[in-house]
Amino acid sequence: MFSMPPATQALILSCVAVFVLQSLGVDGLAAFALWPWDSGGFLPWQPVTYAFLHGGVSHLVFNMFGLFMFGAELERVWGAKRFLVFYVASVLCAALAQLAVAAWSGSPNPTIGASGGLFGLLAGFAMLFPKRTIVPLIPPIPMPAWLFVVLYGLVELTLGVTGSMSGVAHFAHLGGILGGWLTLRYWRGQIPFGSRR
Repeated sequence: MFSMPPATQALILSCVAVFVLQSLGVDGLAAFALWPWDSGGFLPWQPVTYAFLHGGVSHLVFNMFGLFMFGAELERVWGAKRFLVFYVASVLCAALAQLAVAAWSGSPNPTIGASGGLFGLLAGFAMLFPKRTIVPLIPPIPMPAWLFVVLYGLVELTLGVTGSMSGVAHFAHLGGILGGWLTLRYWRGQIPFGSRR
């Protein structure tokens, strides 16, 4: 599959397969979305499984494109095992951020999508290749990876605080960035997990 490394390929194929099941109207998939923990629908596996569900074709395509662009590069550097650990850590931190915001706001709605994990991968990519030039889809302007992540983080924070673009889990995206940043700093033994040497 376009010479993609195995873990990235498996994640993409899994998300596509689950989306096919969603499109066919398979029953029971709602139990794998991330429901607020006080909604009565929360189940312990949801902080991971929500990342395999998507809300539409564009949602799926955007996330899988990002997973292909950034995930494949990181897996080639880290190997499959470490890449999956990093991705799952980002997904979990995104879920925790979204659960906290849902508890604070009283939102009854579930969360789905790999976006939180993708934003963690963006953070990891920017930390490994800060000066690598990338051209985002919006805006299509070349910029270094570190600047791209900072700008998108600020956009997500602004949209989340102002309540713009309702239906988008902005704080899950920020949680994914934080999860990726913390995971990589933990591996490097950097603050807050240690000191620079």
